[in-house]
Amino acid sequence: MLSGLCMSLYPRIKQFLLGRTLPTSAHSEERLGKAAALAVLSSDALSSVAYATEEILKVLVLAGGAVIGGSIWIALAISLLLLIITLSYQQTIRAYPSGGGAYIVAKDNLGIYPGLTAGAALMIDYVLTVTVSIASGVDNLTSIPALQPLRHFSVELCLLFIVLIMLANLRGVKESGKIFMIPTYAFIVSVFIMIAVGFYKQATGQIHAIPPSFPATEPLSLFLILRAFSQGCAALTGVEAISNGVPAFKPPEWKNARLTMLYMGLILGLMFLGITHLANVYQIVPNAKETVISQLSHNVLGNGIFYNFVQIATLLILLLAANTSYADFPRLSSLLAQDGFLPRQLALLGERLVYSNGIILLSVFGGALVVVFNGSVDKLISLYAVGVFTSFTLSQGGMVRHWFNERSPGWQARAVMNGLGSVTTAVVLLVILQTKFLAGAWVVAVAIPLIVSLFLAIRRHYIHVAERLSLDTMPPRGYLPRPKPAVVTHPAVVVVGQLNRGTADALDYARTIADEIVAVHVDIGNTDKEKLQEQWRKLESDIDLEIINSPYRALIEPTIDFITAFEDRHKGVFTTVIIPAFVPRNWWESFLHNQTALFLKTALRSQKSRVVTTVRYYL
Repeated sequence: MLSGLCMSLYPRIKQFLLGRTLPTSAHSEERLGKAAALAVLSSDALSSVAYATEEILKVLVLAGGAVIGGSIWIALAISLLLLIITLSYQQTIRAYPSGGGAYIVAKDNLGIYPGLTAGAALMIDYVLTVTVSIASGVDNLTSIPALQPLRHFSVELCLLFIVLIMLANLRGVKESGKIFMIPTYAFIVSVFIMIAVGFYKQATGQIHAIPPSFPATEPLSLFLILRAFSQGCAALTGVEAISNGVPAFKPPEWKNARLTMLYMGLILGLMFLGITHLANVYQIVPNAKETVISQLSHNVLGNGIFYNFVQIATLLILLLAANTSYADFPRLSSLLAQDGFLPRQLALLGERLVYSNGIILLSVFGGALVVVFNGSVDKLISLYAVGVFTSFTLSQGGMVRHWFNERSPGWQARAVMNGLGSVTTAVVLLVILQTKFLAGAWVVAVAIPLIVSLFLAIRRHYIHVAERLSLDTMPPRGYLPRPKPAVVTHPAVVVVGQLNRGTADALDYARTIADEIVAVHVDIGNTDKEKLQEQWRKLESDIDLEIINSPYRALIEPTIDFITAFEDRHKGVFTTVIIPAFVPRNWWESFLHNQTALFLKTALRSQKSRVVTTVRYYL
């Protein structure tokens, strides 16, 4: 009774939270215009200005109050690096109009191991983007004097916001774009208003800041300057997201993506330089109770409604900055899954035409990091930027190889641009590793090869499964057409996912018990029907194969409907439902497969199907 009630309520709750299921034919409609794409794909990069200046200052203050003015020179160096990366990735977008993420570019041009390294680095960075952005957003929220008591519940607030963003993304691309446009543009407008007012006050002599005076705890050295630079490079995380997400744009995709990336780079650079300059003018020093951007807006705009507007806008953009990861992590996971390096469940589109499993997986990883690091931005920021600069270097290096191989008109200039990007980001990566290694970057440096090893292990498993299930080594199978009996006493339905040795064994079993057999296959949009029918005629010609189209990408419901209709045609006798399933060598390998047989048996039990048989094939 209770289980039946839960099963009846679950679809209603799911539809209320996520919306109605969308057909595959609506996929082309779920595209983003330039304005929405800037909000969805650039929120991570744009929001980084809320903490990048602060990270620079946190290092410089170690050398005393007299040197914090040097932050503007570090910001200029980072802005120059931003320009190089933006122009480099514009070349990538042009060369890969279907999406030129670091994994694809590195794999195509440098080989599988560089590609997997880039993929692992990006996946780590996407998880860190979720945790850093949300933790920083909560810090800004609790910087508001009236809300400072909430600082004791930082971890709980982080987890709550992760769940809310996950639900927004599970609703689909277009709806998440609508949700995120208002906070993104509110933040951009509020920051530029604050910068404009600050420059006006500086020009009219209204600023009378007192230079801070406190002793140095470390000497000013090249290492300290490079450390401040590496911390400030957090401003560049998420810059590559637009090149990864080209397919999400409305046509012409690559042109709209290039223009959007140019807008993003310009807006990001101006905001970053403006905030850093004003922080120097107002002689702002980081402290534990209030973020730098909160102090700056306090000084520039006062204590009224404009200050609160900036803080709320900053909170929202930082929370929604995680959406860049929610846009790209599932897409990258699906590409790796399609190539056999991650579980195949991650390659499936969900009910709202998004990679739902990837979205949920990212949320789980992000929530785990929040708990492990207690929602501390200072602890998490040390892990940041290693992954993204690894992917920058490999992606741009791959583009140099691409231009040398293609040699299209103007390839030399493009190769030089990408070569400059690769060399520059490689140098920055070395600086980051050297200056942040002991502070936590070693964790990422160790995690990347471990994740690559996991990718390769998963790939080996899928190759083993394909070899064991292959029909190539089976002797020829030829069956005479089965005459239909005058009276059917033992009908059977065989559920067919793929035509392999496991399916062949299930069909052989059906022949021993049934006098009427039909096989059913559900096409969720990825079946080569002509090829399947041709293979079927060669191997299983005595049994009819029904192929059902599933426009909503569901497997269970169409199968249940077909079996129910078949049982209705054979009332008075028991229909046997035969489900082929293979059993992997180790229990944990089951997680790499969809478990369709298990879900189908559970659904058949709820439909009160009386005879359900599993034919197992042991690998």
